[in-house]
Amino acid sequence: MAETKRNVLDRQIGAAWRQAAALPLWGDPVEPSDLRGGLSNVNFVVEDAGQKYVVRIGGDNEAHRVVRKNEVAASRAAHAAGVAPRVAYAEPGVLVLDFIEGKTFTPEDVRDPKNLPRIVDIMRRTHREIPKHLRGPGVLFWVFHVVRDYAHSLSEFPSTDMANLRRLMTQSEILENAIGPIELVFGHNDLLAANMIDDGKRLWLVDWEYAGFNSPLFDLGGLASNSEMPAKMRETMLEHYFDKQVTDELRYRYAAMTAASLLREAIWSMVSEIQSQVDYDFAKYTAENLARYEKAFAAFQSMRRS
Repeated sequence: MAETKRNVLDRQIGAAWRQAAALPLWGDPVEPSDLRGGLSNVNFVVEDAGQKYVVRIGGDNEAHRVVRKNEVAASRAAHAAGVAPRVAYAEPGVLVLDFIEGKTFTPEDVRDPKNLPRIVDIMRRTHREIPKHLRGPGVLFWVFHVVRDYAHSLSEFPSTDMANLRRLMTQSEILENAIGPIELVFGHNDLLAANMIDDGKRLWLVDWEYAGFNSPLFDLGGLASNSEMPAKMRETMLEHYFDKQVTDELRYRYAAMTAASLLREAIWSMVSEIQSQVDYDFAKYTAENLARYEKAFAAFQSMRRS
């Protein structure tokens, strides 16, 4: 009898638990505890000699072009830049980080105006300071290449709605042309609220698996769209980040990138529906993000480039 997805997942989690417990980092026998939330790896919390750690177990993810060596390099550079926890240990398929005691942000926290200056500050430091510490290849994360690559993957499956996929790719070209030349910075590229932790004194950014050089507009747009930030707050965020009054040209390009960030999230979920073994309702997540993308694309189209 073929294994169910649930059985496969349970077996994978059990193997990951044993791998986490057996790492040479530990001085004493440890009992990893499950840390929920990962959709591309299995996460545990481990306490050893009075210190707590997060253990991320997961190899390269071909479906999403995640290369763990790049994640480790980005995590180390992000710690050196003062925006992420320390990498305590790494080996192929394993990343161990210092555990940050604090509050994991929610979209409501991102939309709280009092948090906006700190959020803008950590984005600026991510974009400008991490390149000073990064070692190894300079990975590029260009959202329009990402969605084209996903589209190629989806076209290989007979269940794909090809007419809709072609329409989305045509719209993606429109958005890419609208953005035009970019400033190149080092982006986190997955700014979900849950990837921010507030320890009561400062913010930390975690989960660097999609990190790479990109336009700052992608992080700014992704953060706003993922947390459903209101229009007035988006404008304030742009003013704070660029330290100048927002022009119509910037609004237009930002609207294009915000729509692109939602398209990427939707098409990422489409691929996950087919490829992922994680017990998660990806079909629902796809539908939600497609609906938000359609709304964002319509808002972009209603604008006129100055």
